[in-house]
Amino acid sequence: MRIRNTDFDFAKTTYVMGILNVTPDSFSDGGLHNSTEDAVRHALEMEAEGAAIIDIGGESTRPGYTGVSEDEELSRVIPVIKALRNETDIPISVDTTKAAVADAAVAAGADIINTVSGLSISTGMLSVAKESGSVLVMTYENSYVNQFGEALIGMAETAVEAGISADRIIVDPGIGFGKTRDENLRIVNELPLITQIGYPVLLGCSRKSFIRDVLGVEAKDALDGTLVTTVLAALAGVGIVRVHDVKENVRVVKMLSAVVNSAV
Repeated sequence: MRIRNTDFDFAKTTYVMGILNVTPDSFSDGGLHNSTEDAVRHALEMEAEGAAIIDIGGESTRPGYTGVSEDEELSRVIPVIKALRNETDIPISVDTTKAAVADAAVAAGADIINTVSGLSISTGMLSVAKESGSVLVMTYENSYVNQFGEALIGMAETAVEAGISADRIIVDPGIGFGKTRDENLRIVNELPLITQIGYPVLLGCSRKSFIRDVLGVEAKDALDGTLVTTVLAALAGVGIVRVHDVKENVRVVKMLSAVVNSAV
């Protein structure tokens, strides 16, 4: 899959997507990158650490979050996207549920629309993705179901039926969205099956509550648990891991790749 000026081979490589929250209330890093200058600086740091994609979000999707208006979200993300695009050619993703925000983000220089409302995706969002030719990441935001891989395929086919090319779709099983701790763990365990569905898979486990619950730690201390999920994801053939701690995740993927390739 070609995204902007970068070729991604999701069948052979697991890429790291760096999270850039420009929100005051995200569960892990809310308020740390509120100014455009701080946000761009952090994004460039993540790129230097090995991030292949920067994912920018202006509305928290943590459990119990308070939604923001379209204008507020636009005011948070668009200046950052424009400023970052002036500094680098790295693929940029916008994390939003609003079609108008996605449309403005693409116009400002974003290449990927990442929506957590994959099952309930709006016709407006589908239209923006189709007309712009952007890559669309669709998140399965409901509870785990049997034949989960088939459920992910069904979600993706909604976009295909709307006219979006199948080779521009990435699916996210939605760790932490509408799922219990055990359901999240089951999905991670089933990644080798999930990655066989014919669409690239994005996994977002970084610092999430199921890790914190298993380890009995706060978000700031959940890196080691996150790294375990990244290793499992890479072994299973997941195409993208979405993380806060880019350097450490890039390193474990690089080390794992060296070990696996040594046997070839």
